[in-house]
Amino acid sequence: MAENTSRKILHVDADAFYCSVEERDDPTLKGRAFAVGGKAERRGVIATCSYAARKEGVRSAMASYRALKECPELLILPARFDAYKEASRQLHTIFQRYTDIIEPLSLDEAFLDVTGIEHCRGSGTLMAREIMQTVKDEVGITVSVGVAPNKFLAKVASDWNKPNGICVIPPEKVEDFVFELPVEKLHGVGKVTAEKMHSKGIVTCGMLRQYSRLELSRWFGSFGERLWDLARGIDNRELEVDRRRKSLSVEHTFDHDLKNEQAILAQVRPLLEDLGKRYQKINSEYSATKRFVKVKFADFTQTTLEETIEREDQKPEAHYRDMFVKAWERGGKPVRLLGIGVRLLDLRISGQMKQLELFERRRGRL
Repeated sequence: MAENTSRKILHVDADAFYCSVEERDDPTLKGRAFAVGGKAERRGVIATCSYAARKEGVRSAMASYRALKECPELLILPARFDAYKEASRQLHTIFQRYTDIIEPLSLDEAFLDVTGIEHCRGSGTLMAREIMQTVKDEVGITVSVGVAPNKFLAKVASDWNKPNGICVIPPEKVEDFVFELPVEKLHGVGKVTAEKMHSKGIVTCGMLRQYSRLELSRWFGSFGERLWDLARGIDNRELEVDRRRKSLSVEHTFDHDLKNEQAILAQVRPLLEDLGKRYQKINSEYSATKRFVKVKFADFTQTTLEETIEREDQKPEAHYRDMFVKAWERGGKPVRLLGIGVRLLDLRISGQMKQLELFERRRGRL
């Protein structure tokens, strides 16, 4: 399918969002190496960090104790989600001044389709610059924006000149821009796929273009055809204005490692009760089709296990207990984190309004 080059897609991404809100509310933080996350002594993890901290080797999703080793002077602040949600609301209010076609990706990130919009004389670049200035004036933080003919390129572009930057990829520049693009920048290419490409001497999209759809499909399965398109800057995905859930999960990091099977099984019911409370809020719109567990060991290796939920299943706790035992036996090591969840079927899309029974209710309990 040929690429539709007449579209104008913006990808707006706040710069170190949580930290930007903290700096806005406490100007003494500007220029300092700090992060938002959990305490090191409570097995905390860094949610995001300032650009000064990044220069010292601190990264999002890094364990807090490790972050402090990388940057001993690092200040770790607790999250203030009410403040972040309010800033997010302000951001999306600004986006809605330009278009109704908005695909939110997170609190601080969204795609905007401004094709055919007359604002700013129809210029995506001018709209991007205006949004950047408006966010700075009204929200007090900075955003970076990518402007391109499709979602893939717009997202790559928004990261190109961070922070507080703009990158525009007009249709006539797509060919040259993508040719030199590292394969790691392709949507869906993770560490394993990138290593496989490097082993074949494929480092850039230009190198990837040397191979046919058939060859790429042989190497990478169904993802091969997608790679063929992306290597040419082709991405015809529409914006998902109403994004729907695909899964629901809860997880907990423990202050002290769980050393044995009994300690792990003692955590199943509290986790299941938490999951059940969350599921009850959405069970009129979704049906649970699979259950899964996640076990992260003390050495940060992890494993997951999932299984289909059968209609006759009546004891979810017993199933989760069995799955945790099997998952733990794969490593047999102390455990720092446990997670449980379900894969979801969107009833509105599927038209299937019959629910699978996920949580049994006896005497008012899950």
